[in-house]
Amino acid sequence: MTDGGLNLHDFGDLIERPGARLRRRAEERRTRVGLAPGALGRLDGIGTWLAAVQSRVPVRPLERTTAVVFAGDHGIAARGVSARPAGSAATLVRALLDGTSPGAVLARGAGVPVRVIDTSLDCDPGGLPAEVTRYRIRRGSGALDVEDALTADEAERAFRLGMAVADEEADAGTDLIVLGDLSVGGTTAAGVLIAAMCGTDASVVTGRGGMPIDDLAWMRKCAAIRDGLRRARPVLGDQVRLLAAVGGADLTAMTGFLLQCAVRRTPVLLDGVVSAACALVGQRIAFRAPDWWLAGQASGEPGQAKALDRLAAEPLLDHGVTVGEGTGALLALPLVRAAAALAAELPERPGHSADSAPAVAADAT
Repeated sequence: MTDGGLNLHDFGDLIERPGARLRRRAEERRTRVGLAPGALGRLDGIGTWLAAVQSRVPVRPLERTTAVVFAGDHGIAARGVSARPAGSAATLVRALLDGTSPGAVLARGAGVPVRVIDTSLDCDPGGLPAEVTRYRIRRGSGALDVEDALTADEAERAFRLGMAVADEEADAGTDLIVLGDLSVGGTTAAGVLIAAMCGTDASVVTGRGGMPIDDLAWMRKCAAIRDGLRRARPVLGDQVRLLAAVGGADLTAMTGFLLQCAVRRTPVLLDGVVSAACALVGQRIAFRAPDWWLAGQASGEPGQAKALDRLAAEPLLDHGVTVGEGTGALLALPLVRAAAALAAELPERPGHSADSAPAVAADAT
């Protein structure tokens, strides 16, 4: 699809799978470290994935991880689908920036810098740092049940914004992205995308959100997703139009971000239902792209479970974390770092030392 110069088919050509040869080399090296097969459990699999995405055996320890959090407000929140007031996502952003939110605490403890990208917060931009608000596409996305969340031009701009942020991180040498989101109404938009992509009903994907809602709010949310589905299904074949119709600026930017990270060979650790929804749209655009993403956690949201099943992605943790802002993925980060350290530093047995075989170069596939 070409829309205003944005050619989604290019992603299919530009995104390559992480090298299968590198996986085999990593697995072969693993057999020579003197540990019984399966002794490290899933850490072995993460280690071979890292070898493939880094194009290197042995792998490099992870040293430049960044958390990137896309933020926005959704007009659908005015329908009472969230426990938070409509248009209040800026308060969540301020807590993250002030270092008082769960994601901020975990990121600080892990030594991970946090970038916040304001795509569509419904607030005066003067109340937030310029490095946060300079990305803004619009003030609040439209109510997806009765109108498009974005215009066609805004959707393309949001998609390209995500791509540009991915390029900035790749150019900075970031070796792993922790992807997060902060929004009010975002899980409703995610539910519509997942239901549309999976061909299922609203009730199957409707969860309780980051701040759990009561039964009446759940019914309102289910109705909103149902109405959004009616608007989403006619444009399923055009992913940018789909994101414009029901995704909003933050989810559109996250989708562009995920795809461009795959183009730039930058691995991403997904968080909850919102990032899973964007990954599902990204898979529809470029089927090789999910090989560059790892599911950090199972949030307990039914929509996320549906999306991860379609992506064939097994989450690293299952703790039911729904708070957003990348918190669940940050909890999984130590596992990924541990796998990288083990794959990088465990020596081979005498006669098969790591030094006796040079690292595989980045052009190996």
